[in-house]
Amino acid sequence: MKNLFEFAETFFCQANVDEKLALTHQAWQTCITGGLTFSSDRPVLPIERVTFPERPELLAPRLMPRRKLTTPGGVAAFFHAIAHVEFVAIYLAWDILYRFRGMPEQFYQDWLRVADEEAQHFALIRTHLLAMQVDYGDLPVHSGLWDHAKDTADDLPGRLAMVPRCMEARGLDVTPALIEKFRVLGDDASVAILTRILTDEVGHVELGSYWFKFVCQQRGFEAEAKYRELIDQYYAGGKPKGPFNRELRKIAGFSDAEIDWLEC
Repeated sequence: MKNLFEFAETFFCQANVDEKLALTHQAWQTCITGGLTFSSDRPVLPIERVTFPERPELLAPRLMPRRKLTTPGGVAAFFHAIAHVEFVAIYLAWDILYRFRGMPEQFYQDWLRVADEEAQHFALIRTHLLAMQVDYGDLPVHSGLWDHAKDTADDLPGRLAMVPRCMEARGLDVTPALIEKFRVLGDDASVAILTRILTDEVGHVELGSYWFKFVCQQRGFEAEAKYRELIDQYYAGGKPKGPFNRELRKIAGFSDAEIDWLEC
């Protein structure tokens, strides 16, 4: 039997992208075949010791070049940025299942499945990039995503509020319009990839909503009030800016009251 948290530590200490992907798929296959244990007596690796590849270059969001989807270079830059989002999303799924102990076994299985799906997304986008003569790491990316993990390294409700129920939920708002843009451009390959990602991301946000409400109930918090409090605490600028996709957010576990608060 292999241990989930040993898999996680190997993932975090490994710098090679391909080996990270292979290990993530191996861990999920081990889980679904019943060969994984969830004992958590190992000490938790400090988040500062998590290893990232040397490339791509990380830039502040304001320093990222602006490119249009109507040019080949712009499409490549867009998908390179999405590849980075999906790559960091693998880390985020691994980190939430690794860092927060004492949860039901289903919690760990759920986020390991998310890590595997994020790895699949990354691989799809990377193949798409290679067809455009670009590989992951060839272009700079912005550095903000992992900061949310560092900010909430000791706060499970905060992590659930900020990652699946804030940053990932933004994908539910913006991706449908992006899909339509690529459809108008006749780019069926891009449409197919983004549609697959959106479908899975609805499920990921829904998991975030489920476990956020679970943890709030466990700790005696009123979930909607706690969500507002945590977004105010961790989100720079107060709260995300709309427009918000009410239909997809409700499917993913948001209440009308939460969406109303975001919109006001």
